[in-house]
Amino acid sequence: MTDPNTQTPERPSQGRIYFFLILTTFFWGGSFLFTKVGVSEVAPQHFILIRFSLASLIMAAVFARRLKHLHRGILKRGMIVGTVLGLTNVSFVFGIQGTSISRAGVLNNLFVLFIPLITKTVWRDRIGGSNLAGIALAAWGIWLLASGGQGFNRGDLVSTFCALMIACHIIAVSKVLRDDDVYLISLIQFATVALIAAAATAVLPAAPLTFTATSLGAAAYCAIFPTIICFTIQNSFQRYVTPTRAGLVYTLDPVWSLLAGFLVLGERLSPREWIGCGLIFMAALLPLTFRTIAESRLLKRYTTN
Repeated sequence: MTDPNTQTPERPSQGRIYFFLILTTFFWGGSFLFTKVGVSEVAPQHFILIRFSLASLIMAAVFARRLKHLHRGILKRGMIVGTVLGLTNVSFVFGIQGTSISRAGVLNNLFVLFIPLITKTVWRDRIGGSNLAGIALAAWGIWLLASGGQGFNRGDLVSTFCALMIACHIIAVSKVLRDDDVYLISLIQFATVALIAAAATAVLPAAPLTFTATSLGAAAYCAIFPTIICFTIQNSFQRYVTPTRAGLVYTLDPVWSLLAGFLVLGERLSPREWIGCGLIFMAALLPLTFRTIAESRLLKRYTTN
């Protein structure tokens, strides 16, 4: 007999779940715009240092009571995953500095295809026909980007590498982390990225670190919205949907970056570049769509039996 005083958390409605997951893509898309604005004022490594130092300080202040539960295992795992996150953010910022946010947003979405390639290489997982088709579409799209407009420049290459690092970070989270306090893990990750940025600041040539209202405002947005708030929303709502369905929602990221580039920064793409971006977008969407259809069929078969 169930205790009437025991209450279980109520599952949010589907509409509420997808609203907040889409909201995360909006904030992530905004990070392309604010990062582009920020690195126009300060060096990329300085921008990362400001962003993740601020994020670390906020997390430490809000979750100070949890620090007593910090132990060597959490510290080690958080630093491992944080190192990959650091490489992701370094390549993200340097990529945006060297290309348009429209192109960077689309190229970053290639992480969807890099994940099966990595798991195939390391763990011999099957790639699947839909992923192979996606890879072919992505290669075609990149060729069109390279042959149209500004060509496939260094910023595009770094943004593609960033997609690889995003994939590595997603896999690292799955393979390395245990049942750890997610907030402590996040704090360690953010602090690790800040340390990597500090090391990059010491090594890479750049003007002295300066603070301007524009760079601080852009870094504050990136620290609070696509970092802390998006992380909280993900942990609160993504657990109610399958990874495939969440991945489909997250493909909206480049849509927001394209809109921001067009409306705010006045970025324009040639017809050939638009087709290339569209092919890369479809390359990410195609495998996720097939997986969603397969999941729906399995669920229907399970419920009918």
